[in-house]
Amino acid sequence: MGNICRSPAAEGVMRRLVEAEGMDDRITIDSAGTIGFHTGKAADRRMRAAAQQRGLELTSRARQVTAADLQAFDLVVAMDADNARDLNALADGGSANIVLLSSFLEDDWPSDVPDPYYGGDEGFEFVLEMLDAACPKILESLKSNTI
Repeated sequence: MGNICRSPAAEGVMRRLVEAEGMDDRITIDSAGTIGFHTGKAADRRMRAAAQQRGLELTSRARQVTAADLQAFDLVVAMDADNARDLNALADGGSANIVLLSSFLEDDWPSDVPDPYYGGDEGFEFVLEMLDAACPKILESLKSNTI
């Protein structure tokens, strides 16, 4: 939604995976929110702290997604159904490939990545666990061109 919790963490996890595979010259990773309320701000300090414990540095600044983003990227991953709906509305019938992150997870995970903003530290850890489970599968799909 605001690009300060879930999506910058997903960007950080994906960036680490892509760099480890030596594919950072071929795969561009970015994140953006569906609202611009936090534009220019760093990721939430609690998410940065949880990510740092896993060796991730979240350095991006919040920004709002644009229709041009939806055309520029081969894959747009939404954290929840509400954001997917907003992204599809912004795409306005275009050819954007918008998928839920949970589509890369087993059924025992929630269908939406919960927003940890109003909760405790455990919410940030849970989001990172979901990302650690899904992001390698996203990368494998990109590598095999199955997306």
